[in-house]
Amino acid sequence: MNTFAPAAELQALEKLREEELEEARALQSVMLPSESLRSRGVTISHQFQPVSAVGGDFLDYFELTDGSIGLYLGDVSGKGLPAAFFGALAVGTLRGVHKTGISSDQVLSTLNRRLMIRGLPARHAALQYAVFNPSTREIQISSAGMPGPLHLTSKGCRLLKLSGIPPGLWPCTSYDSTVLRLEPGDSVLFCTDGVTDSMNVEEESFGTDRLVELCDQHLADSPTNLLQAIFRAVDSFSRGRGPHDDMAAALFYCSE
Repeated sequence: MNTFAPAAELQALEKLREEELEEARALQSVMLPSESLRSRGVTISHQFQPVSAVGGDFLDYFELTDGSIGLYLGDVSGKGLPAAFFGALAVGTLRGVHKTGISSDQVLSTLNRRLMIRGLPARHAALQYAVFNPSTREIQISSAGMPGPLHLTSKGCRLLKLSGIPPGLWPCTSYDSTVLRLEPGDSVLFCTDGVTDSMNVEEESFGTDRLVELCDQHLADSPTNLLQAIFRAVDSFSRGRGPHDDMAAALFYCSE
C-alpha cells in the first residue's frame, strides 16, 4: 500500500502548487487596471503578457485628488511567484505614496527609502512614474532603470533618455524628471524591458530602434491598436525562441 504514497504525495503537492498559483494570479490581476482610463482629454491604455503563470511586471493609472493623473509601470527583478510577491509589495507602497500628490522624482525617492527599510536582498524594481496636469497638458516623468519612454507626435517618435537607479538597490538615491507639454494627438509610450530585450533565434534583441521605427509606422493608430501592433511585432520577432521575460506597456494619449 505504501508503494503509491509517493505518487499521492506528488499529486497533493501539485494540487497545492496550482492553488497557490491561482491565488497569485488573482493577486496580480488586481495590480493591473481593469480597463482603459478616459478622463479630461486623456486616454490611457495598456497591455500585459507574462512569460509564466505569474510575473513581476506591474502597472496602474489613476486620477489624483488634485485633478492630476498618475501612471506607473514597473519591472521586478526575477520571475514567477517571488517576483510577483515583491511586485505586490512595491505596488502597495506606491499606492501609499502617490496619493500625496508629490512630484514624480519625489515619488521614486520615497519608494526607494521605504523599500530599503524592508531590506529584501537581491530584489529591486525598475520603475517609471508620470504625473499629468490636464489644465496645462504637461506631463512630468521620472525613470529608474527602464527603457524609454517614447514621445509620439505627428512629426514622429523620439526616445526620451532618462536614467536612475531602480528603487530598492541603494539608499539615499535621488531621481531626475523631465516635463513635456503634450499637444492634442501626442502620446507617451511606457514599456518594460521585456519588449526591447526580447531576442530572436540569431541572439539579436528587439531594441529601442525597432520600437521607434514601429511607432513611426503606426502614428495614426488608436492607442489599443498601437499596443497590439507592438506586442505582435515582438512575438513575431522572437518566434522560434519564445518569450524570455514579462512584457508590459501603457500608452498615454492626449486627445485635446
